[in-house]
Amino acid sequence: MRRRGPSAWATQRPTWQEARPALIADAVKRASLRPAGNWFVVGAARDVRAGGPPRGRTVGGVEVVLWRSDSGELHAGPGACPHLGAPLRDGRVACGTLVCHWHGLALDGEAFAGWDPYPVHDDGVLIWVRLDAVGDEEPRASPPVPERPVAGSAVDAVFVAVGRCEPQDVVANRLDPWHGSWFHPYAFADLKVVRAPVDEEDDTFVVDVSFRVTNRLVVPVRAEFTASGPRTVLMRITRGDGATSVVETHATPLTAPTDDQPLTAVVEAVVATSDRRGFALARAVAPALRPLMRRTAARLWRDDLAYAERRWALRSAGRLPA
Repeated sequence: MRRRGPSAWATQRPTWQEARPALIADAVKRASLRPAGNWFVVGAARDVRAGGPPRGRTVGGVEVVLWRSDSGELHAGPGACPHLGAPLRDGRVACGTLVCHWHGLALDGEAFAGWDPYPVHDDGVLIWVRLDAVGDEEPRASPPVPERPVAGSAVDAVFVAVGRCEPQDVVANRLDPWHGSWFHPYAFADLKVVRAPVDEEDDTFVVDVSFRVTNRLVVPVRAEFTASGPRTVLMRITRGDGATSVVETHATPLTAPTDDQPLTAVVEAVVATSDRRGFALARAVAPALRPLMRRTAARLWRDDLAYAERRWALRSAGRLPA
């Protein structure tokens, strides 16, 4: 950490000339062309507990139910019971099987009476479900999980919020690093985009920025922003305290593509690490830290979802390219 002298918000160096709309739009377009193999992030892995209640999600207008067996095996499939369409998210898990609460039909995760399971993946932090009818891509056997700090060396937390926009609007927000210290002065200072992407071969934003600890204490770092897929943007710290820590932002459509009032879930995973000796204590008290990490993300996304929703509204009105 270092001390930073006081400065007024309006005296910052303007960034609007660097944040060229065409540059951001081109970065979003390149991201949209990267395949994800029809895999969608649906939430935190720890939210679906072994033997615990089922969880319901909606992706692209498709209901999905998730549950784990007593041994921790993860299952996913259509959210409607194949008998009379009851919401399986309201059922119960007994001896590893999902039991419908309307008439007691039991599903063990295998195909039954027209109910076919979906491919599902637990990467240790997030849960991914493959929905070929929604993604409309060439299916892939596994999801494009970003590289993270070594397991056991980090503290992770997952934050979820929903906005009235499309995934591309969330991606555009994350691929505009220039707004950071203007839009979030309570969190960032001294932001400078060192390098902006120019083409497919050089498609990374490199940013120097200081994270605020207090109004006068900051932690300066260098970070890289990359879009690993059409709905995922990765921020990785490459220099400074917390190097190799990542923030993964996944944008999952909740509504069908034909819906004129789209909803998108932002599922953001913060995976933090540090080589400081005291970080072992942070790992030990991770359950207590996670609510604080989610609270920080919530404050940022309160603003960033307003950005994404505004962008969608302008595109819908024809005031920005679709």
